[in-house]
Amino acid sequence: MENLAGKKIAVLVANGFEETHMTDCQKALIAAGAQVKLVSPELNLVNGWHETAWGHFFPVDVPIAKVLASDYDALLVPGGFRGLERLRKNPHTSRIVKGFVDAAKPIAMVGHAQLLLVDVERVEGRTVAGGEEIAGDLAAATVAEDLIAVDASLLTAKDGVEGEALKEKVLEHFDGVLGGGLASAA
Repeated sequence: MENLAGKKIAVLVANGFEETHMTDCQKALIAAGAQVKLVSPELNLVNGWHETAWGHFFPVDVPIAKVLASDYDALLVPGGFRGLERLRKNPHTSRIVKGFVDAAKPIAMVGHAQLLLVDVERVEGRTVAGGEEIAGDLAAATVAEDLIAVDASLLTAKDGVEGEALKEKVLEHFDGVLGGGLASAA
């Protein structure tokens, strides 16, 4: 994972994000030498969701209003319906996601996070992994049956993907795209 050393990774979260999606990937990215920054509309602390209850609080590194896609090398958006709904209501989310997609920077989206692509009108013609509950929203895309799908610089994963598998695929994807090639399909 030599291509991750020193790279700046934005992790876009709001209260209610799926904690394990973020923490598993965050630890692995840091171990690979990346600089991981939590970006959020929440002030100072953001609260994760763990299984069936509220989880831990995490310090927000950068307020969402101050983030530009050009300041980061890659974007991770963990799943978690509650957090995603809060992100979808924030206009800065659209600006950030659109910036990453349009610049073809590596993106990893988990669970319902693919709906952000719908919001910014960047889902058409893409292949994405998505559960049945959001398949209708993803009608302009090809919805893969696999737990993880890779389409150029975009990796998407269904909610049910195991932590270890998600972590490994995100690392491989970010490393591959940042190294000048595209990561292999899932």
